Amino acid sequence: MSRIIIVFILFIGFVSCKSSKKAKNNTSTKVIIDKRTDNKTKQIISSGYNTSTRAHSNSEIAGKNASISTNIIDYAKQFEGVKYKWGGTTKAGMDCSGLVFESFKAYDIFLPRISRDMAKRGKKITLKQTLRGDLLFFKTRNRRNDINHVGLVTEIKDNTIYFIHSTTSAGVIISSLNESYWKNAFHEVRRIL
Repeated sequence: MSRIIIVFILFIGFVSCKSSKKAKNNTSTKVIIDKRTDNKTKQIISSGYNTSTRAHSNSEIAGKNASISTNIIDYAKQFEGVKYKWGGTTKAGMDCSGLVFESFKAYDIFLPRISRDMAKRGKKITLKQTLRGDLLFFKTRNRRNDINHVGLVTEIKDNTIYFIHSTTSAGVIISSLNESYWKNAFHEVRRIL
């Protein structure tokens, strides 16, 4: 009987250690982007016990957002050359919204998985206000006339906006908004960060 009790105590000890490791590893900070979020406040939600909302100056936010944007863009660029796969989110194949979804998710920013739903997040801005890390949305003449394509702005050079996206014909590539096809299909630009 005492052996059973000892085994039971050891079992409980091992199980509790394993669950505490799991809890310890799950304390990353998540940024939830709300439609109502302005440029002065972001809601920071921690997986742990502490939850806080902080106000930052515009220059602080701009600096942090530029850094996060650079990381997200660099993450997306690792998929350049990956073939197109509808619903794909890996190097085995990727669609446009999968590329954007995974790139933001890598930095704990969670967006909807579908481009038309992504277009309901963040803040709508003008092309002149566009910065690296913003999202471009397109209507590529589909049956429902809905937004059905998204790209992540990677660079703005000589008034030309470049964006990374996944196309059915070429997979993950960087294109220019000056290309006639993309210029004609362009619908709106939104700022997530």
